Amino acid sequence: MPSDAGTPTSGEARATAPLRSLLFVPGHRTDWLPKARAAGADAVILDLEDAVPTPDKPLARARVAEALAEAAAEPAGAMPLFVRINPLDDWTAADELRAVVRPGSAGIVLPKVHTAADVRLADRLITWCEQEHGLPPGATTLIPLLESARALHDAYDIAAAAPRVAHVGALTAPGGDVERAVGYRWSPQGTETAALRSRVLLDVRAAGAPYPVTGLWTHIADLAGLRAFAEQNRALGYDGMMAIHPTHIPVINEVFAPTPEELDRCARLVAAVESAQRTGTGALTFEGQMVDEAMAATARAVLTRHGHS
Repeated sequence: MPSDAGTPTSGEARATAPLRSLLFVPGHRTDWLPKARAAGADAVILDLEDAVPTPDKPLARARVAEALAEAAAEPAGAMPLFVRINPLDDWTAADELRAVVRPGSAGIVLPKVHTAADVRLADRLITWCEQEHGLPPGATTLIPLLESARALHDAYDIAAAAPRVAHVGALTAPGGDVERAVGYRWSPQGTETAALRSRVLLDVRAAGAPYPVTGLWTHIADLAGLRAFAEQNRALGYDGMMAIHPTHIPVINEVFAPTPEELDRCARLVAAVESAQRTGTGALTFEGQMVDEAMAATARAVLTRHGHS
Protein backbone atom coordinates (compact mmCIF):
# COMPACT_ATOMS: atom_id res chain seq x y z
CA MET A 1 0.00 0.00 0.00
CA PRO A 2 1.37 3.49 -0.71
CA SER A 3 3.04 5.11 2.29
CA ASP A 4 1.53 8.51 1.55
CA ALA A 5 -2.21 8.62 0.92
CA GLY A 6 -2.19 12.36 0.33
CA THR A 7 -4.55 12.95 3.22
CA PRO A 8 -4.39 15.42 6.09
CA THR A 9 -2.85 14.58 9.42
CA SER A 10 -4.83 14.53 12.64
CA GLY A 11 -5.45 17.48 14.90
CA GLU A 12 -5.12 17.52 18.66
CA ALA A 13 -5.10 14.16 20.39
CA ARG A 14 -8.19 13.19 22.35
CA ALA A 15 -8.23 13.46 26.12
CA THR A 16 -7.23 9.83 26.57
CA ALA A 17 -8.12 8.16 29.86
CA PRO A 18 -5.90 5.66 31.67
CA LEU A 19 -6.89 2.04 31.15
CA ARG A 20 -5.93 -0.72 33.56
CA SER A 21 -7.30 -3.57 31.44
CA LEU A 22 -8.07 -4.02 27.75
CA LEU A 23 -9.75 -7.34 26.96
CA PHE A 24 -9.57 -8.91 23.50
CA VAL A 25 -12.90 -10.21 22.14
CA PRO A 26 -13.06 -11.92 18.71
CA GLY A 27 -14.96 -9.75 16.25
CA HIS A 28 -17.31 -12.55 15.26
CA ARG A 29 -18.19 -13.15 18.96
CA THR A 30 -19.58 -9.80 19.98
CA ASP A 31 -22.13 -11.78 22.00
CA TRP A 32 -19.28 -12.10 24.53
CA LEU A 33 -19.35 -8.36 25.25
CA PRO A 34 -21.66 -8.77 28.28
CA LYS A 35 -19.04 -11.10 29.81
CA ALA A 36 -16.39 -8.44 29.31
CA ARG A 37 -18.56 -5.85 31.03
CA ALA A 38 -19.38 -8.24 33.88
CA ALA A 39 -15.66 -8.95 34.36
CA GLY A 40 -15.05 -5.22 34.83
CA ALA A 41 -12.78 -4.61 31.84
CA ASP A 42 -11.86 -0.96 31.46
CA ALA A 43 -12.03 -1.40 27.66
CA VAL A 44 -12.53 -4.06 25.02
CA ILE A 45 -10.54 -4.67 21.84
CA LEU A 46 -12.82 -6.17 19.19
CA ASP A 47 -10.44 -8.26 17.11
CA LEU A 48 -10.70 -8.50 13.33
CA GLU A 49 -7.21 -9.98 12.93
CA ASP A 50 -5.68 -13.13 14.44
CA ALA A 51 -8.66 -14.21 16.57
CA VAL A 52 -10.97 -14.47 13.56
CA PRO A 53 -10.77 -17.39 11.07
CA THR A 54 -10.47 -16.16 7.48
CA PRO A 55 -13.93 -17.43 6.42
CA ASP A 56 -15.51 -15.50 9.31
CA LYS A 57 -13.85 -12.14 8.65
CA PRO A 58 -16.78 -10.61 6.68
CA LEU A 59 -19.15 -11.68 9.47
CA ALA A 60 -16.80 -10.26 12.07
CA ARG A 61 -16.65 -6.88 10.34
CA ALA A 62 -20.44 -6.70 10.18
CA ARG A 63 -20.87 -7.65 13.83
CA VAL A 64 -18.22 -5.18 14.96
CA ALA A 65 -19.96 -2.41 13.01
CA GLU A 66 -23.22 -3.32 14.75
CA ALA A 67 -21.54 -3.29 18.17
CA LEU A 68 -20.05 0.15 17.47
CA ALA A 69 -23.42 1.50 16.40
CA GLU A 70 -24.92 0.25 19.66
CA ALA A 71 -22.03 1.75 21.63
CA ALA A 72 -22.60 5.14 19.97
CA ALA A 73 -26.09 5.18 21.48
CA GLU A 74 -24.88 4.38 24.99
CA PRO A 75 -24.44 7.11 27.63
CA ALA A 76 -21.06 8.66 28.26
CA GLY A 77 -18.84 6.59 30.49
CA ALA A 78 -19.75 3.23 28.98
CA MET A 79 -16.99 0.69 28.41
CA PRO A 80 -14.88 1.91 25.45
CA LEU A 81 -14.63 -0.29 22.36
CA PHE A 82 -11.40 -0.42 20.36
CA VAL A 83 -10.99 -2.40 17.13
CA ARG A 84 -7.91 -4.33 16.06
CA ILE A 85 -7.92 -4.20 12.28
CA ASN A 86 -5.88 -6.29 9.87
CA PRO A 87 -2.50 -4.88 8.77
CA LEU A 88 -2.73 -1.89 6.44
CA ASP A 89 -1.00 -3.68 3.58
CA ASP A 90 -3.44 -2.81 0.79
CA TRP A 91 -6.59 -0.83 0.01
CA THR A 92 -8.80 -3.72 1.13
CA ALA A 93 -7.45 -3.21 4.62
CA ALA A 94 -8.03 0.53 4.28
CA ASP A 95 -11.66 -0.20 3.43
CA GLU A 96 -11.90 -2.23 6.64
CA LEU A 97 -10.52 0.75 8.54
CA ARG A 98 -13.19 2.93 6.97
CA ALA A 99 -15.87 0.53 8.23
CA VAL A 100 -14.81 0.76 11.88
CA VAL A 101 -13.69 4.37 12.35
CA ARG A 102 -17.13 5.65 13.23
CA PRO A 103 -19.16 6.86 16.20
CA GLY A 104 -18.94 4.30 18.99
CA SER A 105 -15.30 3.44 18.34
CA ALA A 106 -12.81 4.62 20.95
CA GLY A 107 -9.84 3.78 18.79
CA ILE A 108 -7.95 1.53 16.43
CA VAL A 109 -5.38 -1.09 17.38
CA LEU A 110 -2.94 -1.30 14.47
CA PRO A 111 -1.05 -4.61 14.15
CA LYS A 112 2.24 -5.43 12.44
CA VAL A 113 3.63 -1.90 12.74
CA HIS A 114 7.24 -1.70 11.55
CA THR A 115 8.10 2.02 11.33
CA ALA A 116 6.72 5.45 12.09
CA ALA A 117 5.64 5.69 8.43
CA ASP A 118 3.03 2.98 9.12
CA VAL A 119 1.59 5.11 11.92
CA ARG A 120 1.57 8.28 9.82
CA LEU A 121 -0.31 6.46 7.05
CA ALA A 122 -2.88 5.10 9.50
CA ASP A 123 -3.22 8.57 11.03
CA ARG A 124 -4.01 10.16 7.66
CA LEU A 125 -6.53 7.47 6.74
CA ILE A 126 -8.23 7.72 10.13
CA THR A 127 -8.46 11.48 9.74
CA TRP A 128 -10.32 11.04 6.44
CA CYS A 129 -12.68 8.56 8.13
CA GLU A 130 -13.31 11.01 10.97
CA GLN A 131 -14.18 13.71 8.46
CA GLU A 132 -16.54 11.33 6.65
CA HIS A 133 -18.44 10.56 9.86
CA GLY A 134 -18.39 14.08 11.26
CA LEU A 135 -16.06 13.17 14.11
CA PRO A 136 -13.66 15.77 15.53
CA PRO A 137 -10.09 15.48 14.25
CA GLY A 138 -8.07 13.30 16.61
CA ALA A 139 -11.16 11.76 18.20
CA THR A 140 -9.94 8.24 17.42
CA THR A 141 -7.11 6.88 19.53
CA LEU A 142 -4.45 4.82 17.73
CA ILE A 143 -2.64 1.95 19.48
CA PRO A 144 0.28 0.63 17.39
CA LEU A 145 1.35 -2.92 18.18
CA LEU A 146 5.13 -3.30 18.20
CA GLU A 147 5.50 -6.83 16.83
CA SER A 148 8.83 -6.75 15.01
CA ALA A 149 12.41 -6.09 16.06
CA ARG A 150 12.40 -2.92 13.93
CA ALA A 151 9.26 -1.63 15.62
CA LEU A 152 10.59 -2.34 19.10
CA HIS A 153 13.85 -0.60 18.19
CA ASP A 154 11.95 2.43 16.82
CA ALA A 155 9.43 2.65 19.69
CA TYR A 156 10.15 6.34 20.33
CA ASP A 157 9.60 7.37 16.69
CA ILE A 158 6.45 5.27 16.43
CA ALA A 159 4.98 6.67 19.65
CA ALA A 160 5.76 10.24 18.53
CA ALA A 161 4.49 9.79 14.96
CA ALA A 162 0.96 11.14 15.58
CA PRO A 163 -0.85 12.95 18.42
CA ARG A 164 -3.54 10.27 18.50
CA VAL A 165 -1.09 7.51 19.54
CA ALA A 166 -1.72 6.22 23.09
CA HIS A 167 -1.47 3.07 25.21
CA VAL A 168 1.49 1.77 23.19
CA GLY A 169 3.91 -0.61 24.92
CA ALA A 170 5.77 -3.90 24.61
CA LEU A 171 3.67 -7.08 24.38
CA THR A 172 5.77 -10.14 25.16
CA ALA A 173 3.48 -13.17 25.07
CA PRO A 174 4.99 -16.64 24.67
CA GLY A 175 5.27 -17.97 21.13
CA GLY A 176 3.91 -14.88 19.39
CA ASP A 177 5.24 -12.39 16.88
CA VAL A 178 7.61 -10.68 19.33
CA GLU A 179 9.22 -13.90 20.56
CA ARG A 180 9.77 -14.95 16.96
CA ALA A 181 11.21 -11.55 16.04
CA VAL A 182 13.53 -11.16 19.02
CA GLY A 183 14.40 -14.80 19.66
CA TYR A 184 14.05 -14.89 23.46
CA ARG A 185 12.89 -17.96 25.36
CA TRP A 186 9.80 -16.96 27.29
CA SER A 187 9.49 -17.79 30.97
CA PRO A 188 6.66 -17.09 33.43
CA GLN A 189 9.04 -14.92 35.46
CA GLY A 190 9.58 -12.60 32.49
CA THR A 191 13.24 -11.96 33.29
CA GLU A 192 14.25 -12.39 29.66
CA THR A 193 11.92 -9.58 28.51
CA ALA A 194 12.12 -7.19 31.48
CA ALA A 195 14.83 -5.09 29.85
CA LEU A 196 12.89 -4.98 26.57
CA ARG A 197 9.68 -3.90 28.28
CA SER A 198 11.59 -1.27 30.26
CA ARG A 199 13.32 0.21 27.23
CA VAL A 200 10.11 0.42 25.20
CA LEU A 201 8.35 2.01 28.16
CA LEU A 202 11.05 4.66 28.46
CA ASP A 203 10.81 5.41 24.73
CA VAL A 204 7.03 5.73 24.90
CA ARG A 205 7.15 7.98 27.96
CA ALA A 206 9.82 10.15 26.35
CA ALA A 207 7.66 10.47 23.23
CA GLY A 208 4.75 11.73 25.33
CA ALA A 209 2.30 8.97 24.39
CA PRO A 210 -0.08 8.61 27.33
CA TYR A 211 -0.86 5.59 29.49
CA PRO A 212 1.31 2.76 28.07
CA VAL A 213 0.03 -0.80 28.47
CA THR A 214 1.72 -4.15 28.11
CA GLY A 215 0.85 -7.88 28.14
CA LEU A 216 -0.01 -10.62 27.42
CA TRP A 217 -0.50 -13.47 29.89
CA THR A 218 -1.73 -16.54 28.02
CA HIS A 219 -1.82 -19.15 30.81
CA ILE A 220 -5.53 -18.85 31.45
CA ALA A 221 -5.77 -20.77 34.74
CA ASP A 222 -2.53 -19.46 36.29
CA LEU A 223 -3.83 -16.41 38.10
CA ALA A 224 -0.92 -16.37 40.53
CA GLY A 225 1.50 -16.14 37.61
CA LEU A 226 -0.64 -13.43 36.05
CA ARG A 227 -0.55 -11.42 39.28
CA ALA A 228 3.24 -11.68 39.53
CA PHE A 229 3.66 -10.61 35.89
CA ALA A 230 1.19 -7.73 36.30
CA GLU A 231 2.97 -6.56 39.46
CA GLN A 232 6.29 -6.64 37.62
CA ASN A 233 4.85 -4.50 34.83
CA ARG A 234 3.31 -2.07 37.30
CA ALA A 235 6.67 -1.78 39.06
CA LEU A 236 8.36 -1.01 35.73
CA GLY A 237 5.93 1.89 35.18
CA TYR A 238 3.19 0.56 32.90
CA ASP A 239 -0.36 1.79 33.46
CA GLY A 240 -2.22 -1.37 32.41
CA MET A 241 -2.26 -4.64 30.49
CA MET A 242 -4.03 -6.24 27.58
CA ALA A 243 -5.79 -9.52 28.38
CA ILE A 244 -7.24 -12.50 26.55
CA HIS A 245 -9.64 -13.93 29.14
CA PRO A 246 -12.31 -12.38 31.40
CA THR A 247 -10.98 -14.17 34.49
CA HIS A 248 -7.77 -12.13 34.19
CA ILE A 249 -9.52 -8.77 34.46
CA PRO A 250 -10.12 -8.58 38.24
CA VAL A 251 -6.46 -9.42 38.93
CA ILE A 252 -5.16 -6.85 36.45
CA ASN A 253 -7.52 -4.15 37.69
CA GLU A 254 -6.48 -4.75 41.28
CA VAL A 255 -2.75 -4.63 40.51
CA PHE A 256 -2.96 -1.43 38.45
CA ALA A 257 -5.12 0.47 40.95
CA PRO A 258 -3.83 1.95 44.22
CA THR A 259 -5.22 0.58 47.45
CA PRO A 260 -7.23 2.84 49.77
CA GLU A 261 -4.23 2.83 52.10
CA GLU A 262 -1.94 4.06 49.30
CA LEU A 263 -4.36 6.86 48.41
CA ASP A 264 -4.68 7.85 52.05
CA ARG A 265 -0.89 8.00 52.39
CA CYS A 266 -0.67 10.20 49.28
CA ALA A 267 -3.22 12.59 50.78
CA ARG A 268 -1.35 12.73 54.10
CA LEU A 269 1.98 13.31 52.34
CA VAL A 270 0.60 16.19 50.28
CA ALA A 271 -0.94 17.76 53.37
CA ALA A 272 2.31 17.43 55.31
CA VAL A 273 4.46 18.97 52.57
CA GLU A 274 2.05 21.85 51.95
CA SER A 275 1.85 22.54 55.68
CA ALA A 276 5.65 22.63 55.90
CA GLN A 277 5.88 24.92 52.88
CA ARG A 278 3.61 27.45 54.55
CA THR A 279 6.17 27.77 57.33
CA GLY A 280 9.09 28.08 54.92
CA THR A 281 10.26 24.46 55.11
CA GLY A 282 11.04 22.68 51.84
CA ALA A 283 11.98 19.19 53.01
CA LEU A 284 10.72 17.28 56.02
CA THR A 285 10.58 13.84 57.59
CA PHE A 286 7.28 12.13 56.85
CA GLU A 287 6.57 8.73 58.41
CA GLY A 288 10.27 8.00 58.62
CA GLN A 289 11.19 9.20 55.12
CA MET A 290 12.63 12.46 53.81
CA VAL A 291 10.11 14.07 51.41
CA ASP A 292 9.83 17.35 49.53
CA GLU A 293 7.83 18.94 46.69
CA ALA A 294 8.92 16.28 44.18
CA MET A 295 7.29 13.54 46.25
CA ALA A 296 4.24 15.72 46.84
CA ALA A 297 3.85 16.28 43.09
CA THR A 298 3.93 12.53 42.48
CA ALA A 299 1.34 11.97 45.20
CA ARG A 300 -0.90 14.69 43.75
CA ALA A 301 -0.68 13.02 40.32
CA VAL A 302 -1.82 9.71 41.81
CA LEU A 303 -4.72 11.37 43.61
CA THR A 304 -5.80 13.32 40.52
CA ARG A 305 -5.67 10.29 38.26
CA HIS A 306 -7.87 8.28 40.60
CA GLY A 307 -10.39 10.99 41.29
CA HIS A 308 -9.18 12.15 44.68
CA SER A 309 -7.87 15.60 43.83
